[in-house]
Amino acid sequence: MKFNINYKLSDIKKVSKKDINVFTTFACGGGSTMGYKLNGLHVKWVNDIDPQMQKIYTENHHPDNYYLCDIRDLTSKVPKDVIGKVDILDGSPPCSSFSMAGNREKDWGKKKVFREGQAHQTLDDLFFKFLDFADAIKPKVIIAENVKGMLAGNAKTYTRNVMRRFNELGYNVQLFLFNSASMGVPQKRERVFFIASRKELNYPKLVMEFNETPIPFGKIRSAKGKEPTEHAKAVLRYYRKGDNDLGRINLRINKKNTQFTQKILADDQVTNTVTSTATDYRAFDKMECSDEDYTKRQSFPLDYNYMGLNAKYVTGMSVPPIMMAQIVAKILEQWKIK
Repeated sequence: MKFNINYKLSDIKKVSKKDINVFTTFACGGGSTMGYKLNGLHVKWVNDIDPQMQKIYTENHHPDNYYLCDIRDLTSKVPKDVIGKVDILDGSPPCSSFSMAGNREKDWGKKKVFREGQAHQTLDDLFFKFLDFADAIKPKVIIAENVKGMLAGNAKTYTRNVMRRFNELGYNVQLFLFNSASMGVPQKRERVFFIASRKELNYPKLVMEFNETPIPFGKIRSAKGKEPTEHAKAVLRYYRKGDNDLGRINLRINKKNTQFTQKILADDQVTNTVTSTATDYRAFDKMECSDEDYTKRQSFPLDYNYMGLNAKYVTGMSVPPIMMAQIVAKILEQWKIK
């Protein structure tokens, strides 16, 4: 299905509505929510632990019910009449313990702060806490997103345990690895999705294939970037075609093996994964990516209100809306949820 990358929040009003209710957890800035709304679904219940993200989410989505709390405490806060009323439970449990870019197994079991302002907590058990919540409210369908690192190394055993837990709770589950570049999102972003349905519903196995034409950066790049730091300027002066990060230039000019996470985006290439921390630059004008660049790369609405935070930070922690929209559209084609 085609979803327009150049859309605004007001365009959601034009989408035909469906009588399907969603409970989204780990909602962050609302990327998954936008994906459901692009399909006309009603995101009725929302949960996240971060007050800053709650403000941004509320400003853009005006939720009916928002639960600002740890997933471990969510069951006690949700009214009992929600049980059995949820069509889809959505969640992206924090993934830094499995990220290919992180410390992975070394950090398992350690308490740490996922984002500024949050309490210290262990992160690698949050997926199971999410499933405990699913067991409490009994949704028809569960969609859970996580990083590709769940399929590598010792994390594969963890993933098998997650699959086993789905089965114990009475769900048939399928595991998919998707790349957003083939789904109409102008970015290479590989993510794992667990998609499950209650066994008694007898839904067929999903067939999930996406073959959208990849969108190069030049097709969505904003007219003007942001002024880079003086240090970045000094490095970018030596840019040559084919340099895809500051690290390559640093190695060539300064013999220093640094800044490889700071990418340089060529107009004829699909961009790298947007993250909340790494800064990207534009080969076109040697400028830093603008908020509009990050917004479009993550397929967020053009008029999304980040409430003073930069778009990279908010969108980089979120599921790209059009990525989620494509997945939901396929599910709705194959499963009669209502």
